Amino acid sequence: MRARVLLTALLAGMASSVAPSVAAFAGTPVKIGVLNDRSGVYADISGEGSVVAARMAVEDFRQQSHDLAVEIVAGDHQNKPAVGAALARVWYDREGVDAIFDVPTSSVALAVHAVTRERNKVFVDSGAGTADLTGPDCSPNTVHWTFDTVALANGTGGAMVKRGGDTWFFVTADYAFGEAVQRDTTALILRNGGRVLGSVKTPFPASDFGPALREAQGSGAKVIGLANAGGDTIGAVREAARLKVTEGGQALAGLLIFSSDIHALTPKVAQGLVLTEPFYWDLNDGTRAFSDRFARRFSGRKPTAAQAGVYAGVLHYLKAVAALHRADDGRRVVAKMKELSTDDPLFGKGTIRPDGRKIHDMYLFEVKKPSESKGEWDLYRTLATIPGAEAFRPLDQGGCPLVTKAAQAETAVPTEGARP
Repeated sequence: MRARVLLTALLAGMASSVAPSVAAFAGTPVKIGVLNDRSGVYADISGEGSVVAARMAVEDFRQQSHDLAVEIVAGDHQNKPAVGAALARVWYDREGVDAIFDVPTSSVALAVHAVTRERNKVFVDSGAGTADLTGPDCSPNTVHWTFDTVALANGTGGAMVKRGGDTWFFVTADYAFGEAVQRDTTALILRNGGRVLGSVKTPFPASDFGPALREAQGSGAKVIGLANAGGDTIGAVREAARLKVTEGGQALAGLLIFSSDIHALTPKVAQGLVLTEPFYWDLNDGTRAFSDRFARRFSGRKPTAAQAGVYAGVLHYLKAVAALHRADDGRRVVAKMKELSTDDPLFGKGTIRPDGRKIHDMYLFEVKKPSESKGEWDLYRTLATIPGAEAFRPLDQGGCPLVTKAAQAETAVPTEGARP
């Protein structure tokens, strides 16, 4: 099997004899696995940068006077569900991994989600988009941290419809994420009186977007929705520029775009593109300070939203483990994560709902013109802040069985001081 552990880093020493620690309680370090695409179309979104972010979270957590031993391993799932699931089983069964983080590529995330539940471990996803992770197949072992297809649809899709983009044609990656984001964006378009004129699926990953984009041009749709991500989105936007799509009067909507994609495209190619992200390095003093530290460790690159999600997710996970003094029961750890309010410098204050959906604000951005950009990573201007309660799917509309159970338990056994 090609996917193997690529990196192991021991980030903490032995437990102190003064304060109790998880290491002392359990006898072994907490072990975290960062699983992602390290060599393909999503490597810039997550890859080694997510491992850097995880290390930074462990270091920052220990600075808060927590005596905690943590080990990090990393692996490449190659964007293949079978590879991701197999590596998750090896990590859980043989190598003592307690929690897996990141996992871009929705089809791989769904596979790891299932294995994690079987093994009663913890899965904190920051790189995949499918809202199905918190839908009917939600799990008491999974937290979906950074974004999802519903929030992307509400952000970018909603903005384009408000601007008059009431007819759409989708260019969709042929796997779980592409299908989910097209589905959720279509639902929003129809609710607002718009129409979808057609769609075409492209292989994942794809090398030639010309035929799909020419079909989209021929549809006459006002908006061409790119239901893909990473290297596929970069390739599609470049081909759209070559075909002069926007010059012909059609708008291009990237339904999942990261700052690393825009950096690769440059504002000259991507200027005017509207997109939705939950994180941008230049949002505030906290994001800027973290991003400067990250860049010094990672070849001058600013963190993506997925990498920021790894940092914040690891930090909150370790808080829950420390509160429980154990990491060996995934359901109990995730329950504690939901119980504790989230607070970090990248996403601010938030909560984790009973369905596992992490709630925080999303942001609608527009790519700056080259004349507006003041530097290599000065890419976005903010159009709007979308409150988390409006960005993500309402709790009672996802079909997650955990929501019903949580409501029943709250009604049957009211507890003093319980969170609403």
